[in-house]
Amino acid sequence: MAVNLVNVENVSKVYGTRALLDGVSLGVSEGDRIGVVGRNGDGKTTLIRMLAKLEESDTGRVTHSGGLRLGVLTQHDSLDPEATVRHEVIRDMEDHEWAGNAKIRDVLTGLFGGLDMPGFPQGLDTVIGPLSGGERRRIALAKLLIEDQDLVVLDEPTNHLDVEGIAWLAQHLRERRSALVCVTHDRWFLDQVCTRMWDVQKGDVYEYEGGYTDYVFARAERERIAATEETKRQNLVRKELAWLRRGAPARTSKPRFRVEAANELIADVPPPRDTSELMKFASSRLGRTVFDLEDVTVQAGPKVLLKHITWHLGPGDRVGLVGVNGAGKTSLLRALADAARSDGDTQPAAGKVVVGKTVKLAYLSQEVAELKPTLRVLEAVQQVRERVDLGKGREMTAGQLCETFGFNKEKQWTPVGDLSGGERRRLQLLRLLMDEPNVLFLDEPTNDLDIETLTQLEDVLDGWPGSMIVISHDRFFVERTTDKVYALLGDATLRMLPRGIDEYLERRHRMEEVAAAAVPVVEKAVPAVSAADQRAAKKELQKIERQLDKVTEKEAKLHAQIADNATDFAKVAELDAQLRDLSTERDELELRWLELAEDA
Repeated sequence: MAVNLVNVENVSKVYGTRALLDGVSLGVSEGDRIGVVGRNGDGKTTLIRMLAKLEESDTGRVTHSGGLRLGVLTQHDSLDPEATVRHEVIRDMEDHEWAGNAKIRDVLTGLFGGLDMPGFPQGLDTVIGPLSGGERRRIALAKLLIEDQDLVVLDEPTNHLDVEGIAWLAQHLRERRSALVCVTHDRWFLDQVCTRMWDVQKGDVYEYEGGYTDYVFARAERERIAATEETKRQNLVRKELAWLRRGAPARTSKPRFRVEAANELIADVPPPRDTSELMKFASSRLGRTVFDLEDVTVQAGPKVLLKHITWHLGPGDRVGLVGVNGAGKTSLLRALADAARSDGDTQPAAGKVVVGKTVKLAYLSQEVAELKPTLRVLEAVQQVRERVDLGKGREMTAGQLCETFGFNKEKQWTPVGDLSGGERRRLQLLRLLMDEPNVLFLDEPTNDLDIETLTQLEDVLDGWPGSMIVISHDRFFVERTTDKVYALLGDATLRMLPRGIDEYLERRHRMEEVAAAAVPVVEKAVPAVSAADQRAAKKELQKIERQLDKVTEKEAKLHAQIADNATDFAKVAELDAQLRDLSTERDELELRWLELAEDA
């Protein structure tokens, strides 16, 4: 019989006048792998913080079994900025000691791409302070996973991980003996890892057996029987269930009679999108040419990311773009966007980009566009257009589209300055779609979006007639919204992958095996750097390190100014822009540092 690790008894938590949790009772036992889902702001993080005793409940109690070894990954790490990665992750273990530990080798390779931590300036001896939030988060996750625990509690562990990192983490957690409670919006990850689900909704927590697919089915069934949710939402859940049953391999662990019940529930739900009809409509809006790349080379500063690329993006093409971090995914989108905005006058480093004359591009970048903070949500959308044509005879008002994206009538009158990061992301998407583009570039569109908003976005995109390129580490979203997958494998090429992300992971694994086998040969073949070149490289490295120190000081001052002017939205926007400029400068300096490090 499984030992009970944590008991949550009749717990409530109120913020202001809102009850986030109301009389919730739950338990976590040995072997449990629990996924926690729900809308942003409904209390997922509060629930797991109380479960881990990081936050007190207003009523009720949380008890841990005696001697419980608990590991927690929160959204804000507690790493020592003065320490090195080695000190925080491996502590005082000797090199031969940790290198001989299979678990430590697996964690470092899975999260950082190798024991030497490529991408970090001094590898394990890199000081933590100057690192980005994503890098610090991976270090905190590595520190946690190397330890032995009875229960691991993770809040958004897939943030800042690429497709490979997420696949590795899923396998690692499946093989661990410790129990798991995990908040994440990554639905593929939930299906791979979890055996139970907690759905946090309006103060209650609903429990479901199985992974994400099972949860979608059970929720659709519950809503149909109870008839407590509006028809529109029922249809959306049923539509997602239809895609899970038809569009991808069946991932449910339910017995046969439940599978048959799921098929009956979706019998009248049409396929997610009529591809041939959308292609026909897209061709009428775009003509034959959208983007044609002829022998194109893409660079970031002096570094060549892609070379001799010949590629055709046609009307109605829906493309997912995956690849290792730094391979050039975002740089490729920017090169295409620059060519489109300049009517073809701005071209990449080499080759030619031909842009269709009727192309109307909308580009969702990773940075959230700044808007006047006093502007209301509805006003910000109406600034673009009052009504939008979504194709296939579907037309929506600004208010209706706001509701589709989770902004109810009350929320539509909230000032932009009061929105959370996820809500600003949703608003940015809304404004793009209201402008009726016929080509969409979406760079990490799922950042900060909860699962319900993601399904709403997918529903809107299902009927959207145009060409689309999606960059995302969210495998579920890529598979759900696109028809083809292209990969940047880090070798300056662009390849179509008929079997999608599974093929990408297989290719990357083979490349790593070949690279590992060839290391001794490569090391012998590397030409010696002259003493004069070494001295010059060291001198420039020292200069860059001084520049990086200055950038760090400036960033610290800007963060302090932002905190001091928290209520002055215009000032905060101005300071935030300066902070982004410094971040770009840091990236360029670090890239140059890495190039010089080999010579030095």
